[in-house]
Amino acid sequence: MSKVVLITGGSRGIGKMARIFSKRLKLTFHESFNQISTGFIRNGAKVYISSRSAEDCEATAAELTALGPGVCVAIPADLQKYEEVERLAKELATKEEALHVLVNNAGAAWGASIDDFPDAGFSKIITLNLQRVFTLTQKVLPLLRAAADKSKEGAIYADPARIINIGSVEGLSVPPHETYSYSASKAALHHLSRHLASRLGSEGILSNTIACGLFPSKMTAHTIKTAGDVIISRTIPLQRAGKPEDVAGTALFLASPAGSFVTGATITVDGGFLVASKL
Repeated sequence: MSKVVLITGGSRGIGKMARIFSKRLKLTFHESFNQISTGFIRNGAKVYISSRSAEDCEATAAELTALGPGVCVAIPADLQKYEEVERLAKELATKEEALHVLVNNAGAAWGASIDDFPDAGFSKIITLNLQRVFTLTQKVLPLLRAAADKSKEGAIYADPARIINIGSVEGLSVPPHETYSYSASKAALHHLSRHLASRLGSEGILSNTIACGLFPSKMTAHTIKTAGDVIISRTIPLQRAGKPEDVAGTALFLASPAGSFVTGATITVDGGFLVASKL
C-alpha cells in the first residue's frame, strides 16, 4: 500500500518543494538530495495538494503525475474559509480511507508599520497561518487515526501517522522587519504543533514543525529581489538561500521510519541564520 499525503499550499513555493513522498517513505541516505524530490513520486506515493488557485493546483498535479508512477491529485480550496476546509476534508474522506501524512504549509505574510497595520490584515494572517492549521488537522483526524499502524502486540504504533507543520525562523526570533502577525502566527504554530504532539502521540499521530529560513517562493520574491544578496551575505553562514531538497529532505525524514520516534520537535532549516543572528 502506498502512502497517502495531503499538502496544503502544495502548488507553489515551499509546498511545491516538499510535495512528494516515497511509496514506503524509506529514505535512502546514499542518494543525493538532487535526486530525491523526483524519486519520491517515482516510488508511488499518492499526493493530494490543495491551494486557493485551481489553475495552479491542476497544473502542478499534472506535472507530478507525469513523473510517475505516483499520482498527484488536486483539491483546490480557499483555506481562509472554514466551510472550504470542511469541504476539503470531506472530499478527501470520499477518496481515501486513511491519511498517512498531513503537511500544513498554506500560509501568507503581511507587512506594515506598527501605526498603520490593519486589523483585517492581522486577522487574515492569524486565521490562515494558525487557526486553519488547527481546523484542517481536526477535520482529518479520523483519516490520520485510521493510518496509524499498530504493532502485532496492538499497543505500540509501529508506523504512526504524521503531521508536519511548516513554520518559520521568524517564529523563533524577533524579525528585523514589521511582520507582526506573521511572526506571531508562526510562533503560535510552533507551540500548537507541540500541543498536538502531546495530545495525539498516544493515538499514533506525530506532530512536528519545520522552521524554514529564506527559501525562494512567491511570498519571499520581493525580499530576495530587493535585499537577497545583503541578507544572504550578512546573515546566513552558509551563504545561500534554501533549496528544494533542503525542505523536502527534512519532510521526508520526519515522514520516514527514521522519524518514527520524533514528535513535538521544531527542526530549523535556515542555513545557520538563527545561530548567526546578532539580535
